Amino acid sequence: MSPQRMTPLAQLPAGAWRGVAGVFTDIDDTLTTSGAITLDALRALSALEAAGLPVIAVTGRPVGWSEPFALGWPVRAIVAENGAVLLTRTAAGASPGQPGVAEEKGLRPFAGGRKQLQKTYQQDAETRRRNFGRLQDAAARVLREVRGATLARDSAGRETDIAIDHSEFMRLSERRIGEVVRILREEGLHATVSSIHVNGWIGEHDKWQGACWAARELLGIDLPAEAARWIYVGDSTNDQKMFQHFPQSVGVANIERFVPQLEHLPRWVTAGARGAGFAEVAARLLADRSSA
Repeated sequence: MSPQRMTPLAQLPAGAWRGVAGVFTDIDDTLTTSGAITLDALRALSALEAAGLPVIAVTGRPVGWSEPFALGWPVRAIVAENGAVLLTRTAAGASPGQPGVAEEKGLRPFAGGRKQLQKTYQQDAETRRRNFGRLQDAAARVLREVRGATLARDSAGRETDIAIDHSEFMRLSERRIGEVVRILREEGLHATVSSIHVNGWIGEHDKWQGACWAARELLGIDLPAEAARWIYVGDSTNDQKMFQHFPQSVGVANIERFVPQLEHLPRWVTAGARGAGFAEVAARLLADRSSA
């Protein structure tokens, strides 16, 4: 059962995270601040990697937007478009590894040819092609019927979903955000609200299901059985399933904006907001691990 309130992370008992195996995290307004990753968050990712603690980011952002970060950040992988696509690095010339669910991969060169990007989909190409038209029709209806609604500026990089901007470059009221969600659901899409966008997609994947898929593909683990050994860090309503399933879930301080809409709260909350909050989580985890 989800906690009814969030406890400050400073009250976490000493050594409580000694057995934690790694971190799943949101990106926007969790790793990033004002749209960019901050130095403290980037250093936190590097420190976790150096300690042998894998970090997998799970985001509603599109494949195209996520690709350079999957290559450049010290993360094990990025799961993009709310669980639809898995982005991982491989050494140049190395085997791409075991095939994913869709058995479809794209390899792109990393700077200097040292790394390549492996892209794995949950849905096959025909399913994605068939869904694309429905997604565009739903987006067109939103733009017609919701005053002020605009597509997210990263829409050109989206392959399996659509996104309506509500707080990144444009502002929609809570009432109009609700109208967008209603229309997407009437069109047969799943819809969720992140800190910046309303996302809509077709399929049974979501952040939690995508995290479980990534854990199986990359780590060979059954995440539902081992969720207590992993931390999830997030900041908004589209993180609810993650807060529900991860006993050691953490909200960065800016989650307060969304608390009235949350049925499932994270167990802990940081003092710092956004990237500073993620750095706070990493520092606490590393301190507990070093005391083992």
